[in-house]
Amino acid sequence: MNNPQATAPRIGFDRFIPLDWATCALKVRGGVQDPEAIETLLDAAGFGMPSKTKARSVLRGLWLDPRPELAAFAERGVAIFKESHEVPAAALCWGMAIAVYPFFGKVAELVGRLTTMQGDCTAAEIHRRLAETYGEGEVTRRAANRVLQTQASWCTCERVDKGRRVIRNPATVITNEALIAWLIEAAIRYTGRAISVPGLQSAAVLYPFRLDHSLALVVSRSPTLELRSEGASSQLVMLQ
Repeated sequence: MNNPQATAPRIGFDRFIPLDWATCALKVRGGVQDPEAIETLLDAAGFGMPSKTKARSVLRGLWLDPRPELAAFAERGVAIFKESHEVPAAALCWGMAIAVYPFFGKVAELVGRLTTMQGDCTAAEIHRRLAETYGEGEVTRRAANRVLQTQASWCTCERVDKGRRVIRNPATVITNEALIAWLIEAAIRYTGRAISVPGLQSAAVLYPFRLDHSLALVVSRSPTLELRSEGASSQLVMLQ
């Protein structure tokens, strides 16, 4: 019998990354803050060298040195951030996180899906569904708790009852067209497949945000997205 632990995908995002750390990495990538600023934040956290190294590794994958196939995507995010002071850094960090780290995206998707009806869910429900993909065990559970702690730090949800319940915060309205297109691209990169236009409006992985635009129009104007008709009334969004 196959061991599910042996075939489980790599977690990658297994640290608590406060929003100010992620935002600092974004600013460093954009050349508006010195790289030493990240070291200052990590030093202030009082980490030992192993924990500091692991946190730095997550930040490197997130913004500082993402995988080559995501470098242009990261640069477009940085450009959006630098062009508008009204763009929330949390939205950009969220988009990078779901595109770079499937585990972060999976936790986000589960929170979004499980809180759709009543606005909250139990951490046990999230752990149980994660185990189906990443295997049961303390490593998966600990990583999930750190991602949930991270998402709470990014003000997308709250953890209550000693972390046993997760409550969804009200969605942040996104009106910047470039950011909307970029978040759509992030969702497609996470899922690895085309998404219908109605599916984008309710995409669980983007639960912290309400995309306040005609998405079909946004996609039609985007140089990185393509709108394809499937049948008389179905439109799919994919990467060009």
